[in-house]
Amino acid sequence: MLVLDSSHYENRKLENLVENRTVHTLKNAELNIFETHQKASQVLLRFNQAVLASMIKGKKIMHLNGRPSFGFFPGESVILPSNELMSIDFPEATTLNPTQCLALALSEEKLQEAVDLLNNKGTKQNGLEWSVLDYNYHFTNDVAINQILQRLIFIFTENHPSKDIFSDFLIQELVIRILQTETKAMYLDKSETDANNNRFTFIIKYIRDNLTNELTIEQLSKKVHMSESNFYRTFKHETGTSPNEFIIEERLKVAENLLRNPRISIKEAYLSAGFNSFSYFHRIFKKKKHLSPSAFKESAI
Repeated sequence: MLVLDSSHYENRKLENLVENRTVHTLKNAELNIFETHQKASQVLLRFNQAVLASMIKGKKIMHLNGRPSFGFFPGESVILPSNELMSIDFPEATTLNPTQCLALALSEEKLQEAVDLLNNKGTKQNGLEWSVLDYNYHFTNDVAINQILQRLIFIFTENHPSKDIFSDFLIQELVIRILQTETKAMYLDKSETDANNNRFTFIIKYIRDNLTNELTIEQLSKKVHMSESNFYRTFKHETGTSPNEFIIEERLKVAENLLRNPRISIKEAYLSAGFNSFSYFHRIFKKKKHLSPSAFKESAI
């Protein structure tokens, strides 16, 4: 999860109890830290640039145009277009437990640079070019995105003569990773409704249906009539993760759901998810969830 270090509290001025705003501005981006110290509802907010909003602490209820209202929690982000009017509720904010959120305003130029870089490395496997982010896309930060955001908080708040350069590289990586996360989410969604839409929706459905079987790059690439190297490279280019990493992610999802069931043992959970070794499952689970399987199971029951 994201955290604000002591320098933020030392330098910010607390002038409002609802959406108190601390602004850090660089050449191509602006970082806003919002803090709310009391319950509030229907608070309106708008930016004149595209924005990545990411929760740091507490809970919000977001009301956006064109989509149902949703809870917004730490570790989650949403991409918003310029001039999008947000209506926000703060159901749990208090003085001792304020709601905190960052809003990273991005220039269209920086967004397009990241898109162009991706297209220079290769279009999507269906021949379509990468395009600017699908706005109002709500997602959970993965480890890499969370680390980039934490690093950006540090860079925006430090006093360094090269901070504009540092931030430009990080923002470019951030946008690319979000684009790949969005594409992976789209493939996952379509694999449930239209698996024959393209090669990757087909192979993702195949992986999810065969998690307890041995799955190799050779086998998967043959299923979609691609060479092993092209399949591996293209899959990672579009989703931001390798086929092997994706298989592990899906097996962990299954194991996590099973561990929530008090009637299912840890052994049953990891075997049903496709893991053959407890030691390997334990190591991977703890690395990804920061809890051992047994500790997770105890906390989930």
